[in-house]
Amino acid sequence: MSDGLLLTISGLNVYYGRLHVLKGVSLHVNRGEVVALLGANGAGKTTTLRTVSGLLRPAGGTVTFDGQKIGGHSPDRLVRLGITQVPEGRQVFGPLSVQDNLHLGAYTRRQARGELAADLERVFALFPPLRDSRTRRAGSLSGGQQQMLAMGRALMSRPRLLLLDEPCLGLAPLVAKQIMQTIARLRDEGTTILLVEQNARAALRIADRGYVMETGKLVLEGSSDELLRNKDVRRAYLGKDYEGV
Repeated sequence: MSDGLLLTISGLNVYYGRLHVLKGVSLHVNRGEVVALLGANGAGKTTTLRTVSGLLRPAGGTVTFDGQKIGGHSPDRLVRLGITQVPEGRQVFGPLSVQDNLHLGAYTRRQARGELAADLERVFALFPPLRDSRTRRAGSLSGGQQQMLAMGRALMSRPRLLLLDEPCLGLAPLVAKQIMQTIARLRDEGTTILLVEQNARAALRIADRGYVMETGKLVLEGSSDELLRNKDVRRAYLGKDYEGV
């Protein structure tokens, strides 16, 4: 599309039973951007990602991907279109090897053997610990390694839009820093990312823009620099003494 838009969400409403979870959410993601979605637990961030990836059906509003309305499409169809989600909690296939988990990430693609090998090499270059662990059971990996595997598995589908839900949740600070550095590297390589992350400071340091959610609504948006300097954002997410990047 000539305007650069890849994902557009307009007036999105989602319910869990009678509970109105998303209330007219509208946002957009341009090609090549990293967009951070911030907010407290229960604000609706994960619900937004799950609706984009097809795991939840919207009750109203539209989700448009590269000019095509996709609200209500099945997850496997959306993966084929180029939308892949890395869920909170990693959810790797524990009994399978690291390499088998990565192969499963490419299941929607018909590809030559050489392409699969090249994609594996790219994942191993991004996440070196996986190379030495390729024959190990995924369930035996550390939490940080499992997060690397979940992200690597998603990248095997060659996503046009990568949805990351709390990639640093529960990780040691050093490992979390490594994960965020990898996300920054993916951004520099041109991967489009919609990122949910509790560590607002880390997310905004690598994102181009951000949105803030409260109780199912978007209450603030702006460039990362604007949000980092916004008094309300600093008070709620960065700490009162935080004064800049």
